[in-house]
Amino acid sequence: MNRLILAVCALLLGTVAAMAQSPAPPEAKVYIISPADGATVSSPVRIQFGLSGMGVAPAGIDKAKTGHHHLLINRPLPTGEDLEYSLPAEDGLRHFGGGQTEVSVVLPKGTHTLQLMLGDHNHVPHVPPVVSGLVTITVQ
Repeated sequence: MNRLILAVCALLLGTVAAMAQSPAPPEAKVYIISPADGATVSSPVRIQFGLSGMGVAPAGIDKAKTGHHHLLINRPLPTGEDLEYSLPAEDGLRHFGGGQTEVSVVLPKGTHTLQLMLGDHNHVPHVPPVVSGLVTITVQ
């Protein structure tokens, strides 16, 4: 019985350690290269991602000072406790776990917001979080 309890504890500790947040250098910056804030564009919208002070690595690759992009479309950034967990794959939150640095997105006519957040090998935001400024575009 003691061995079973020890095995479960070891498994739980390993899981917690695996989900620990990765540090980000203070100079790390993620940004949207294009479209520019305030731009009027047509759909599909080509969005280019930029990163400085860190490198891009696919999800699952645990390498210091790297991460991969997550694009938030028309939604707020996660805050508080949500920053301690993997970013969810859901509407308005696109994962680029292959290390992609651009995408074409079909968006309906109207005003839309775009923002990037870097995630580590487990899709968990870094400490401190590496996020871009908010970009607002109008799709004609």
